[in-house]
Parts: sequence; C-alpha cells; structure tokens
Amino acid sequence: MAETQSSTAQGPWFLADHPALDFINTVAIVDGQPHDFWQTDEDVDAWLQQAGLATDGPAAHSEAGTLLQAARQLRDNIRDMVQQQKAGEAIDVRVLNAWLGEAISHMQLVTEQGTLQIRRIYPAQSAMQRLGRVAEQAASLLAQADFSRVRACEHPACNLWFYDRTKAHRRRWCSMALCGNRAKVARFRQGVKSEG
Repeated sequence: MAETQSSTAQGPWFLADHPALDFINTVAIVDGQPHDFWQTDEDVDAWLQQAGLATDGPAAHSEAGTLLQAARQLRDNIRDMVQQQKAGEAIDVRVLNAWLGEAISHMQLVTEQGTLQIRRIYPAQSAMQRLGRVAEQAASLLAQADFSRVRACEHPACNLWFYDRTKAHRRRWCSMALCGNRAKVARFRQGVKSEG
C-alpha cells in the first residue's frame, strides 16, 4: 500500500473479490512497512463479521489472544498455499485439511421473511472452529479457482492479492484508488522529469 495510507488505513480492505484472499490481505504495506490489521481477538471477530464468515451462536470462552494466534497461523498457511499454487508448486494439503476437519457444521431449517430456507450453522467451540468457514473458502479457492486470475498487485510497494473478475481479465492493481492511481501519477511524474 501507499506511504500516504497510514491515515486512511482504517482496517483491512475488502477488495480481493474472494474471501480467502481478503483474509490474507489483512497484512498490508503501510508507510513502507508490513502492517497487521489484527492486534486482538476482537479485530479478528470484527473481520469475520464484515466478511460474513462469523460462526453462529456465542463463542466458547478461551484465553485472550487464542483466536488472534489461530487466525494469524491460518493466514500464513493460506498465503503460503496461494503463493505455491500460483507458482505451480505442490501444496501440502494436510495443513489446510486439519483446519477443515475442525469446520464442523450442520444444516438447519429457518424461516426468513416468511419463507423456509436451509441454512448451514457453524458452532464456535474453539478458535479453529471459529475460522472454519475461512478454511472452507481457502479450500474452494485452491481447488476450484482459475489461478490465472489470482494475482498479486503489480505495484512494487503493495503485497495484496486479488481475484480478477473483470470482463477482460486485465486487472493489475489491488484497487485503482489505492495503487492504480499512484502508478499513473508516478508514470506522469517520470515523464515530466524526463522532459525537463
């Protein structure tokens, strides 16, 4: 991310067009340094809520920092696997399968707006279970996504990933507002320097 983003870095950005990539993008470059948007369990809970990946019901009581530590571990694992898949390298599926094994869920019949719906319920008895939906999204990305469309932002001062869902499949930046415009300004300034 840009040097100018420390004042606007309110929280992790949801710009990757895939929840598993948004999850790994919770570490971004701010002021030229890696910045982890998660500093507490509450930060992780807030992210899960924003992403629509929170578990159902109250979370089981655990020691402070347990969810944070688990989320950071899963994030590192997913980032490594995405990078390996992108590079065409073999992935050790055992790591993610351990998380998926904890992603216990069941179907429940509910009435929403007067209509019967089937909803998948995820209990939250452990930190790993609270992150189970994220692990499922990562598995889906790794197994089913067209990895030619999974890309890292091309700006040299950015470490964010995205899934290119554009019609022409030519997306280059995590966001035009964050990195695309900065690249245009840098090219313009370079052109002005070379003319002067």
